[in-house]
Amino acid sequence: MESSHALFLGLLQGFTEFLPISSSAHLILTPVFFGWSDQGVGFDLSVHFGTLLAVVLYFRRDVFGIARDGLVSLSRRQLVGQGALAWYLVIGTIPAGLAGLALLDLIDTVLRSPEVIFFTTLVFGILLGVADWRPNRQRTMDSLSWKDALIVGLAQALALVPGTSRSGVTITAGLFLGMSREAASRFSFLLSIPIIVLAASVKLLEVATSDVTVDWSGFLTGGITSFIMAITAIHFFLKWLNKVGMWPYVIYRLILAAVIYAVLMN
Repeated sequence: MESSHALFLGLLQGFTEFLPISSSAHLILTPVFFGWSDQGVGFDLSVHFGTLLAVVLYFRRDVFGIARDGLVSLSRRQLVGQGALAWYLVIGTIPAGLAGLALLDLIDTVLRSPEVIFFTTLVFGILLGVADWRPNRQRTMDSLSWKDALIVGLAQALALVPGTSRSGVTITAGLFLGMSREAASRFSFLLSIPIIVLAASVKLLEVATSDVTVDWSGFLTGGITSFIMAITAIHFFLKWLNKVGMWPYVIYRLILAAVIYAVLMN
């Protein structure tokens, strides 16, 4: 893998992972647009590690508090502090974990087509815009219930289809549940941690049990650049959230869908 390709794709993955525009779609479409060879499972593993480190580091206080209170709640058999949120993150992860195990082969083959990505980019972009238009979105994360976590988790399972956007569809679900932009986004980011761990574990197992030769130069380039770009994207997304809302991302998705249709489907 050429170093320039690894650098570009690492930056692209880090930028798109936590924005509601679908990182998987961009990683699939970029080599197609430019005629590059597929980046391979080793590179996918590196950018997963990079984005995981970014979100854990950025939300380190939340992560530590939730993990601590979750373990204490488990040992005492009663909820302590943020123990409920820890369980909600577990509940929200289960649907995507089960769907990933059941549909992994389908996701890696049939669902990677430009037609599928065009449809998911367009439809879920429109849904995000509709959800952001809804009034009376004032719920905070303190008001979450296990039913809310399950609904957002079911939405996250849809993001296994390329083009849907994990952050986009979970934020959309949160907004439809009446959560504020900040609360929906924060829960979405925290919910990304266990699912990225699962995805990275699957990639690691695939590398360990196959004859895949890891390009360590591309691995390091992809991991480092995705980490730097992801932590930057998270920071500015949350900083500008209430100023710009979701519509810049909705408009981008509509434009991207139009480009996919014009270039790859005609």
